[in-house]
Amino acid sequence: MLHAIDVGLLGHSAERRDPGLAKTTKKAPKKALKWQRDPEGMRLRILEAAKKEFASKGLAGARVDRIAAQAGANKRMLYYHVGNKDALYLAVLEGAYEQIRAEERTLDLEHLDPPEAIESLIAFTWNYFIRNPEFLALLNTENLERAKHIKRSTKVKSMHSPFVEMIRTVVLRGVASGDFKVAMDPVQLYISIAALSFFYIGNNATLSVIFGRDLLAKEARDERLAHMVALVLAALTGRSVAEFQLPPATVVHTSARQSA
Repeated sequence: MLHAIDVGLLGHSAERRDPGLAKTTKKAPKKALKWQRDPEGMRLRILEAAKKEFASKGLAGARVDRIAAQAGANKRMLYYHVGNKDALYLAVLEGAYEQIRAEERTLDLEHLDPPEAIESLIAFTWNYFIRNPEFLALLNTENLERAKHIKRSTKVKSMHSPFVEMIRTVVLRGVASGDFKVAMDPVQLYISIAALSFFYIGNNATLSVIFGRDLLAKEARDERLAHMVALVLAALTGRSVAEFQLPPATVVHTSARQSA
């Protein structure tokens, strides 16, 4: 009996000296999957893929399977990182607004002369819309949805308040300096600026056919931008549109009409 006890004690002692002799061994920890090691990167890839899908297919036509495949994910990962289809769509919308507002802040309008600040905002809006057709497509989709998704957002209104105040400050500085004659409502002013760009770009396919011009050719784009700047600055300054410089393309069109 004593001998058996001694053997048992020796066995336990040996296991303590050499864990490899133990009857049970600890399992190696599971290696983290790639999406678990970089959850934010995966989320961004999902949102980028979703933006393309919603912009090209609309909300009704978009498919979660395609979004997941494009992001290199699966549906489980998509639901884990963002949520269901509606949550994904809202996240894409919020991200789209966050991006344009963030880029607008880099314009540093507060430190530009008021007329230069307004011209800079017009040029930025115009070029941003041209560079980001997906943004316009998303806006069209949400307007068809009667803004029912964006109404649920807790972010969109808050991110636009500083933007409106930035425009208001520029306008009031312009009135104080004598550059502007009208203290225009900043919301109305921005809607007008955005509309001048949005309608032209969003309808360029049909308008190009109707008027027999390639409205997205470089010359046409330059002409349109100068035209928009002249219109808005004329409204703010009380001066004539004719006082603002127009590009050579406009002069050519005007001369052609006069000779005809």
